[in-house]
Amino acid sequence: MSTTAKSPKPVAPQEIPPLAADLDMALRRLKLAAIRHLAPEVLLTARTQRWTPEELIRTLVEAEIAARDASNIRNRLKAAGFPVAKTLDSFDVAASSIPANTFAYLESLEWIRAQHNLALIGPAGTGKSHTLIGLGIAAVHAGYKVRYFTAVDLVETLYRGLADNTVGKIIETLLRQDLLIVDEMGFAPLDDTGTQLLFRLVAGAYERRSLAIASHWPFEQWGRFLPEHTTAASILDRLLHHATTVITDGDSYRMTHRTEAPHH
Repeated sequence: MSTTAKSPKPVAPQEIPPLAADLDMALRRLKLAAIRHLAPEVLLTARTQRWTPEELIRTLVEAEIAARDASNIRNRLKAAGFPVAKTLDSFDVAASSIPANTFAYLESLEWIRAQHNLALIGPAGTGKSHTLIGLGIAAVHAGYKVRYFTAVDLVETLYRGLADNTVGKIIETLLRQDLLIVDEMGFAPLDDTGTQLLFRLVAGAYERRSLAIASHWPFEQWGRFLPEHTTAASILDRLLHHATTVITDGDSYRMTHRTEAPHH
């Protein structure tokens, strides 16, 4: 929609006639809250500045769309469950070990559009969580549905489904997200059941949704917290196929792209 709508010049509140009661009620019934709020002032401005009917309609409609977009973003941010609000703008790329061109690719969100995954591997203090949350917030603002978990919280959520046989429904709900973020992978070891639950989620997301994970354990050491090695290998196969992996150690870094088909 065009963004050439005119901005109404401020008018003293006492000079603004209220909307007719029936029009006010109709806008309320149609749930056009922004138009209902702005219409009295916009109508007065339109009369005094001799706007065309099209200019009047465009101004009101664009205000309603902007208000709804802002409301949707607020709702998606709340639903995402981010522990803190860290944006990509506040991330010091130059001071991090993530290459600028890699960061630019991640920031483009192209990998989410392609339903690819992201893995950030490296010790604490290298910006992994900040990057994940910043990318998640950017994705929300771009219109994507996002959910953030620590690995412990995610597995606990799946475990709760075992008690009442709702694991399938829980996974199905999680996979309605465009991006599922799993932070702190490997901070606590998983038992065989937890590993199987994690596999069900990763397998369900495979080539359908984007997963973004962060861990301080290199992939070859994931056996430290995933005890069932066959399942651990299957998780990694599906996670790393169509994935961008950024490995940081504070001193060096590398980015690899996995394109091999997963082993079954």
